[in-house]
Amino acid sequence: MVKIFADGADKASILELNKNPLIQGFTTNPTLMRKAGVTDYKKFALDILKDIDKSISFEVFSDDFYEMWDQAQEISSWGKNIYVKIPITNTEGESNHILIEGLSGEGIKLNVTAITTLDQVRDAMYVLEGPSYISIFAGRIADTGVNPLPTMIEALELIKDTNIEIIWASPREVYNIYQAEDIGCDIITCTPDLINKYEKLKGKDLTEYSLETVQMFYNDAQQAGYKI
Repeated sequence: MVKIFADGADKASILELNKNPLIQGFTTNPTLMRKAGVTDYKKFALDILKDIDKSISFEVFSDDFYEMWDQAQEISSWGKNIYVKIPITNTEGESNHILIEGLSGEGIKLNVTAITTLDQVRDAMYVLEGPSYISIFAGRIADTGVNPLPTMIEALELIKDTNIEIIWASPREVYNIYQAEDIGCDIITCTPDLINKYEKLKGKDLTEYSLETVQMFYNDAQQAGYKI
């Protein structure tokens, strides 16, 4: 079974999802934290870590090689369940593989993120040593009109017999969970609303679902008081 990691930065949601046996880990990023209103990065992380002992990924946010190194060292020191997220490149498109190699060589568990191509997968996997994640943004690949499945399948083949796990990141619909499961993907990250929809609709009878849809349209029209 593909492992489901909850993706978000809302404390109440994270703590509630932590009670759900379906959820085996968590991921965050600076964008999600900003949207959730987080203003103190370290305070937020340390507060969450009081209650979370499952795998959780926190991302560096500098664009400078040396600052990213220091941030990764600091973030890693907060807990044994932490994976430090390192983007595959900086904002100039320059590979972070030297940084990744150095941090991984020191035993820091990494989540190499923002990956969309197989060349980037190779760039990361060849320098990762210990337990690591490679996050492939399948949803963003699909957004461009490209089928992400061939990339995901080949990436899984590339990392076979390593300590690397592939994450299906940025899913756009519940069906992506089933796709990830079908190809043997290790992990998929899901927002709370996607997790809720998956649990609510798994195995749903389609005829019944059709009827509920018709009832919804009818009820909304009645409540709106539409007339022709």
